[in-house]
Amino acid sequence: MPRASPSTNFRSMANTRSAAKRARQMPGRALRNRSVLSRLGSLQKRTATKSNAEDIRSLISALDKAAKRGIIHKNAANRRKARLDKLLAAMRGTPAA
Repeated sequence: MPRASPSTNFRSMANTRSAAKRARQMPGRALRNRSVLSRLGSLQKRTATKSNAEDIRSLISALDKAAKRGIIHKNAANRRKARLDKLLAAMRGTPAA
């Protein structure tokens, strides 16, 4: 029998009403975060295989949105964006700043 992921299998006995509400909210948020991370991975993979400027710009935008919502860390998003900017500059033939 396959194991369920801990977030969906876990039933907490919350001590407070606010903790019970957090426990109810967590599965939906985890699902949303997972879908955003999956989309980021797909965009990253598409950029790695056939990188054109439009794909790179859409990935940078998605990274900004994910960082703004706290799905990925701000510094991680900035690091990835800097690497993409370098790639974009190399495609244009201009030096990256």
